[in-house]
Amino acid sequence: MRIALDAMGGDHAPEAVVKGALLAAEQLEQDTDILLIGKEDIIHSLLKEYGYSGNGIKVIHASQVIEMGEHPTKALTQKPDSSIAVGYGLLKAQKADAFCSAGNTGAMLVAAMFSVKAIEGIIRPSIASLVPKLKGDFGVMLDVGANAECKPDVLEQFGEFGSVYAKYVLEIENPKVGLMNLGEEEGKGTVNTQAAHQRLKANKNINFIGNIEGRDLFNDKADVIVCDGYTGNIILKMAESIYDILNEKNIHDPFVDKFNYEAVGGSPILGINGNAIIGHGVSSPLAICNMVLQAQKMVSSEISERFRKIYSVS
Repeated sequence: MRIALDAMGGDHAPEAVVKGALLAAEQLEQDTDILLIGKEDIIHSLLKEYGYSGNGIKVIHASQVIEMGEHPTKALTQKPDSSIAVGYGLLKAQKADAFCSAGNTGAMLVAAMFSVKAIEGIIRPSIASLVPKLKGDFGVMLDVGANAECKPDVLEQFGEFGSVYAKYVLEIENPKVGLMNLGEEEGKGTVNTQAAHQRLKANKNINFIGNIEGRDLFNDKADVIVCDGYTGNIILKMAESIYDILNEKNIHDPFVDKFNYEAVGGSPILGINGNAIIGHGVSSPLAICNMVLQAQKMVSSEISERFRKIYSVS
């Protein structure tokens, strides 16, 4: 297995990324390589500084870097040898089984659509986020930012995406799918969510349990939370703020600690030809490590291949 990692992506790159790669290398299986992408002289210098002498980390040179504030499409056009472009190039050529970056989110999304592309039959790929559950494990919410507005058929596919991810990556046998809405009753919500409800209800491939409300986010009512990217992103940022506030007040709890972005490392892009994860811009070494470990689990579960099989038959 080969996991490509953008060494130049993130507010604390490349130091935090290289340290994170070293942490991950200690936990990965022996047949797994980390491909650090970026300016090779800088990466080699850091590996030497941190005393690395193993052979599980390889360095792939990329002469350019897409900065966090750059326009995604323009940057990818003007910087074909950027670490993000090179990473997706490796993924497309099947020289890497997964690609992770804490860099420019827009560039990660645009590059995914123009490089490895969406799986045929998928209307819109989605960014998913893991959601802590009170019973101790995680659920998954999608979309959380890739698609601000979603038609009913797109929301229906998100329910399918989330079910497959929950079953094979989170190992939930029969994941329950809920549609985030402003009331539990079937007739509640906008015209769009009402139509999505009917489509999800009729879909025999998922275990749809109906509408859920914001208060159901962390309980056991649904393992998969379906919503548009506008709603999902607001919920995600609100959840992150809960952890920040409680941490500042020195209030700690095993459940609350799971709100820390470092716990899962990043958000997978579901529905593309390959495995890609977007990390938080302020990613620490621990977050980078967990992003790589999440990528390993996605590859092992053959999640992208499962999507292709489902939609090639549809």
